Amino acid sequence: MISLRSRWTVAVAVCSATFAAGDPPRPLPRALPVASAPVRKPSVLEVVAANYREQVGQVLKAPTLAAKATDETFVAHPKVYDFLIEHPDRTALAWQRMKVPCVDITDLGKGQFYWSDGEGSELAWQAVGRFEHGIVWYATGKVKAGTLMPSVPVRAVAVLHAPRAADKDTGAATFKPSIHVYMLSDSRLATAALRVMGSSAPKMAEQGAEQLLFFFSGVARYLQDHPEKVGAALAPKQK
Repeated sequence: MISLRSRWTVAVAVCSATFAAGDPPRPLPRALPVASAPVRKPSVLEVVAANYREQVGQVLKAPTLAAKATDETFVAHPKVYDFLIEHPDRTALAWQRMKVPCVDITDLGKGQFYWSDGEGSELAWQAVGRFEHGIVWYATGKVKAGTLMPSVPVRAVAVLHAPRAADKDTGAATFKPSIHVYMLSDSRLATAALRVMGSSAPKMAEQGAEQLLFFFSGVARYLQDHPEKVGAALAPKQK
């Protein structure tokens, strides 16, 4: 069985918006070649809400630890995957209903969520920006990297990009998500902990990023293979 009890986890809710297309251009009077302007991808800070831009910028500028991970290609229904991203508490509950050990995630309301592993690590987070098929999460809390190590305060930014190629006939889509995670701690304890961990610290960070991707994609893939279980797996927790 796969355990999702990671000591280095950030999860989140997602925002979405649409852009209206303008009227089609009128035909040119002469058959002249038309040069298309290159499409520029916005930077992370450009899509972050103004009231979070400074905090996010500080983490991105000089992270204590950073990691990148890419998920394997998988097929899922876009509405299911996007629902999981928007409701990480229900994603955790779905894992539990699949009999896979997973800690609880609490919905604090207003797009904020909370996670704790019960061993000294806890994070509160929310979505602070979005771009096409992607979101930016900002988290604050503390992390305990090992049993003999103290908890250290951290701020974290995770940038998830989930491009998809839709199949018009089935409604499903092929996904290839990737994520960049950045952690910043001004604590001297964090510096000492990283020194003790040495070269294993970046590897642990990478594994944490991979686990975060699988946290969402694993459920989406399972429900793609078992569509009859979508309702039961994603239903609210009974009080």
